[in-house]
Parts: sequence; structure tokens; C-alpha cells
Amino acid sequence: MLILSRREKQRIKLGPDIVLTVIRVSGDKVRLGIEAPADLIVLRDELEVFSPEERAAAAAPRDAIPHAA
Repeated sequence: MLILSRREKQRIKLGPDIVLTVIRVSGDKVRLGIEAPADLIVLRDELEVFSPEERAAAAAPRDAIPHAA
């Protein structure tokens, strides 16, 4: 496992198509922004308990998803 330290607004590239950005660090919470191809499913680890159908429904595009400011 690779462990990295990053500060707010710093980025990490994963291959040519995926970028993680540290948006905010507050106490014991970190807010991450993820730029990835639309066909890549990004799931929090705790969502792995759901069936593939439930995960697909959760990953379905939505018309209006607000962006973090």
C-alpha cells in the first residue's frame, strides 16, 4: 500500500485518466474530489455490501448534481 500525505488543493494522478484532489481537511475528515471517466464506477468501500444491481442504480447519472464550491 502506498501512503501519501497531501494538503488542501493538492492532487494525485492515478494513471492518465483519474485525478484525486484534496478539497478540504477538517478535524478527522477529508473531502476528496475525484475526476474520472464517466464509465468508471467510483464507490465508497462500505457500499460494496450492496448487490451489483443496487450499485448500478446508485451510480446511474443524475440530471443535476451540484459541484462542491
